[in-house]
Amino acid sequence: MSLESIDRVAVLGAGNMGHGITEVTAMAGYDVTMRDIKDEFVEDGYESIKWSVEKLEEKEMLDDSAEEVLDRIDTTTDLEAAVADADLVIEAAPEELDLKHDIFSDLEEYTSEDTLLATNTSSLPITDIAEVVDTPERVLGLHFFNPPVKMDLVEVIYGQDTSDEAAEAGYEWVESIDKTPIYVRKDVRGFVVNTIVGPFGGEPAWMVSNDEATIREADATMVHERGYPMGPFELGDLTGIDVGYHVRKEGGDPIPPITEEKVEAGDLGQKTGKGFYDYEDGDGADYEPEDAGDFDWLRVEARMINRAAFLVGEDVAKPEEVDTGVQLGLGFPEGICRRADKIGLDTVLEKLQTLYEETGSDRFEPHPYLEQLVEEGKTGEEAGAGFYDYGDDELGPFHDLNYELEDGVLSVELDRPSRMNALSEDLLNEIDELFSSVDTDEVRCATIEGAGDQAFCAGADVSGFSDANPTDLMDVTPAFETVNDFERPVLAKIDGFCLGGGLELALACDLRVATERSSFGAPEINLGLIPGGGGTQRLTRVLGETRAKELVFRGNHIDADRAEEWGLINRSVERDEFDDTVDEFVSDLAGGPPIALKIAKKVMNEGEDASIEAAIAMESQGFGLLTSTEDVLEGTAAFAEDREPEFEGK
Repeated sequence: MSLESIDRVAVLGAGNMGHGITEVTAMAGYDVTMRDIKDEFVEDGYESIKWSVEKLEEKEMLDDSAEEVLDRIDTTTDLEAAVADADLVIEAAPEELDLKHDIFSDLEEYTSEDTLLATNTSSLPITDIAEVVDTPERVLGLHFFNPPVKMDLVEVIYGQDTSDEAAEAGYEWVESIDKTPIYVRKDVRGFVVNTIVGPFGGEPAWMVSNDEATIREADATMVHERGYPMGPFELGDLTGIDVGYHVRKEGGDPIPPITEEKVEAGDLGQKTGKGFYDYEDGDGADYEPEDAGDFDWLRVEARMINRAAFLVGEDVAKPEEVDTGVQLGLGFPEGICRRADKIGLDTVLEKLQTLYEETGSDRFEPHPYLEQLVEEGKTGEEAGAGFYDYGDDELGPFHDLNYELEDGVLSVELDRPSRMNALSEDLLNEIDELFSSVDTDEVRCATIEGAGDQAFCAGADVSGFSDANPTDLMDVTPAFETVNDFERPVLAKIDGFCLGGGLELALACDLRVATERSSFGAPEINLGLIPGGGGTQRLTRVLGETRAKELVFRGNHIDADRAEEWGLINRSVERDEFDDTVDEFVSDLAGGPPIALKIAKKVMNEGEDASIEAAIAMESQGFGLLTSTEDVLEGTAAFAEDREPEFEGK
């Protein structure tokens, strides 16, 4: 059982999750059969897929044509026919254990023992679902998030008897469909993501129920001061208050009175027009930054961090997996383990201990792993270790970017796809640290790109600067200058949105290659701001005053072809030509003379701000210095011998 043995997939269910999983499977090149119990369900699911892939094709977000993707999809209401030739079956039926038992009993009969059997359950234990199968070692959870086409995360969940072989095959398959898997190594209720999000909604509900806070205070604080994409009550209204209610009830957890009151009244959120906010006669989630007040955010985050300590301490997931889960599955601005290390685990533990002593409630009881870390002095960043180790790496560790240095090419990836790689304070600091600290003697050139398939970088993550003093933001951001002044050529690989701070980062690079679907803009003016990070100045130098002012003053986007015409980027190419074009640039840069490229960059950058006489003088000095290098001797010899030069930077 391995990825290589998976050629055909069957998805059981044509609802939102079922047709979404079918779509991403077909987009990845797999043949897939979608099955549901009625023709109308199957037809509706297929029409939803057709509409979606055609939209994606219009936006140039498909590797193949919509027609080719749709040709890979078969539909049926016959379960046996759907799974007969499948190497992987993914069940996406309603969350009823008896129904899933019926399905998996049939799968035991209709599939071979080599067929991988997965469930997309979000709430039922994998072990319970697998108990009707004689071969539970091949049963695992593949928990996609809604909608599967947009959400990058998939939890790969072990049941009690799931084999490593089955879990690894599932993990590799998820990677093959261009999603991000995380292992959930034990079959705990809530898996990883829902384990963390429970206290996010639950604790504020207790605080409001006990008259310790208001709904607007909680939402305003968590969004405007702590950077979460939605407030806990706003999120409850979106997902359905009854959903969280039933999860807590089924788990035997106490239910906050305000939650119980809303469910009993039938005020379940947006779907009923009224929940914690009024969506019919009111303005919905209408909280403002000034509503925050003195809401005790640490009480909420301490509980989430305690749940993370449970997951890590009980070997359910690693800190990296927990953090990836909450960022991709919930859109959190940073991982909860990473945030814990910033706050200080001793501060978190003290908060939990105080609340536990005051209330006697089990939900505040510190997990032994959290206590162990603090006892060992691993209290977070300042101590050099916490959930993560900060002390030994020469570079990093980095949490919001990935890098690789191979054959002289420093490849850098902005890794915040759930936020379209928006520039948080942490990410900017990591860019600054990497480009300031890397050994340039080992580097011939660098590239910067964005993770995911939506954006190079969609701008600055304003929520990430929520605690900053306005006067601090008046300082020039070091990261942009560090990239601009880096001794080696830097190429921006742009695929998707390149806006605001993302455009400023691209302008700090020396060269820019983009796909035709990319768009560029400086939309800060629409927020009552101006571009930062040198954006106003570099745009003027690159585009000239007229076009730079048009981009800044109007705040509009321009496409890649116009960006090339204006001189904002070096090339605009079709997506299927993008990698080859980038490789050509990188090959020339990495194979070029390092010293000459360094001096050329320095002279051109500094010459912009000098008089023509001073700039020419710098150029002459640089030329003179280069004549004594071994690279010049190699270059002239190679020219005379009609061969490619091999520059060594000497």
